[in-house]
Amino acid sequence: MSPTNLANKVPIAPSLVAQSPFELRVDLGRDVPEANVRTALASGDVGFLHSYTTGSTVDGPGVRVVAWTTSCNLRCKYCHNPDTWTLANGIPVTIARATQELRKYRTGLKIMSGGFTLSGGEPLMQDRFAVKLLAAAKAMGIHTALDTNGSLGERLSDQELEAVDLVLLDIKSWDPDRHRQLTGDDIVPVLNFARRLAMRNRPMWVRFVLVPGLTDDPCDVAQIAHFAASLGSVVQRVQVLPFHQMGKYKWKSLHLDYSLTDVLPPSIEQVKSVSAQFTELGLNTD
Repeated sequence: MSPTNLANKVPIAPSLVAQSPFELRVDLGRDVPEANVRTALASGDVGFLHSYTTGSTVDGPGVRVVAWTTSCNLRCKYCHNPDTWTLANGIPVTIARATQELRKYRTGLKIMSGGFTLSGGEPLMQDRFAVKLLAAAKAMGIHTALDTNGSLGERLSDQELEAVDLVLLDIKSWDPDRHRQLTGDDIVPVLNFARRLAMRNRPMWVRFVLVPGLTDDPCDVAQIAHFAASLGSVVQRVQVLPFHQMGKYKWKSLHLDYSLTDVLPPSIEQVKSVSAQFTELGLNTD
């Protein structure tokens, strides 16, 4: 099946642009045959997207357009978009259509010193599509960022990393047992990818989600801070992201067991305290 025909398998496709990434979207690619899904993943000619959103000021420098992929290899307890865990929840989109959508914003992004961020889900679950879309953005002169949990970084060659101007690397925890309990996966590939980025002199922002009672252990935060500092000047910024409940309704709608129902967002003082652990080591948290 051609990429165009595969992408047309959705009978009534919703708008590719969403008002917010917190919009619940499910089963938008469920009618695509499994064989065609495998072909799409191998070639990268078609990807599965939750949506595009515009106007982000937290997913990289400047004002940004963000494409949210579906499919993720982690199951983070605090995930605010669990509908992006499943590939079939995304809209099948040809690389041509995804590029055309991005082209609409090219001039504005340059004026606002912004760019394009590919997020998810985990974008590297669709690594061939990610490579092609990031390269297309780069060819248009748009600043590119990849928001990734880092565990699948080996799927990108050194040359392919050159099309990524900035990596937003999520480090969930430091303790291996706690990381596995929190995400369901091993932390070692994440740290290895961070070291590889540093060796290749690829700019990165380290992202850390602060969840009271879950990721706020001072010793664990200190270890992450020391690791980030050890990577050198390639770490341009550390983002301490406060936990929120904006995705709580998705867990209920998807009939998923949500263990953080009663957890409150961290206070301003808690965020400042954790941020200070990074700034004390010379890392920028602004």
